[in-house]
Amino acid sequence: MYVKHATSHLYENEIWKYITVATKKSLTCNICNKSFTMNPDFMVHIRSHAKKPHTCFICNKPFTRKKNLVIHMRMHTGEKPFICDVCNMSFIQKSNLQVHMRTHTGKKPHVCDICNKSYARKWDLVMHARIHTGEKPHLCLLCNKSFTQKRHLVTHMHSHSGEKPHVCDICNKSFAQKHGLARHIGIHIQEGRNLYACDICNKPSTRKSSLKVHMRIHTGEKPHVCDICNKSFVLKQCLQLHMRNHTGEKPYKCDVCNKAFTRKSLLVVHTRIHTGEKPHVCEICNKSFTQKPHLVNHVLTHKRKVSCL
Repeated sequence: MYVKHATSHLYENEIWKYITVATKKSLTCNICNKSFTMNPDFMVHIRSHAKKPHTCFICNKPFTRKKNLVIHMRMHTGEKPFICDVCNMSFIQKSNLQVHMRTHTGKKPHVCDICNKSYARKWDLVMHARIHTGEKPHLCLLCNKSFTQKRHLVTHMHSHSGEKPHVCDICNKSFAQKHGLARHIGIHIQEGRNLYACDICNKPSTRKSSLKVHMRIHTGEKPHVCDICNKSFVLKQCLQLHMRNHTGEKPYKCDVCNKAFTRKSLLVVHTRIHTGEKPHVCEICNKSFTQKPHLVNHVLTHKRKVSCL
């Protein structure tokens, strides 16, 4: 009964092509031979092979489960409902808060089998293990150089694209890599510029007020509090954006179809539907996209093709 009911909501009779064995005890996926009891886990697994029915209306990213879409939407709204009782830092997911709490407790449950170094997060252990294995799974498709971490690949790609995302707050000079910016800032310091440096990360600010705001990243201070739901924010403008979730205010309206948005950036992306503008171009095949996340997903298809060769 359960399978018939679930099928009516999902893919009608289409779902049965994925099933090899159907008994009162288990279902086996015909694609990967993974077995499940007759419960929602099997249906969720099937979606991973077939399609992802829950799509973000802002960036079109698809998800298998509705709860994952709900979590994803917080990236757009800025909502962080899980708050640390110790330092008031807030998080999108409960699991992120649980990991954060280890910074207060000192707990590091993930231990390397080779050198016994321990980590608070499992992912940090995975990254560390590559030092021992030599694994470098992130491959540049332009020059075949490989990296242990995706962020290192992203930084490397700037050398091909010419992009310089790291900008000096003092003179607006830009750099492809963060360490290049750090070296450059040292020049300003040597010149005796009147800078206010962060005691923790040495980031310089030209104004004392800017340094004060920056320090909230380290202290977790969020002085701007929503009167309705008590959610707090580092910056006043972030609170102002958040308030639109309560008021329903959408001040940015499309001139073509009158669709309104809470943020200007969302309107900019939406407008490309009408103009046909696709500023994000794949360097491998020249296919273009309206949004950067779509380009990133597309580039991964090239990577999968390379790995199959």
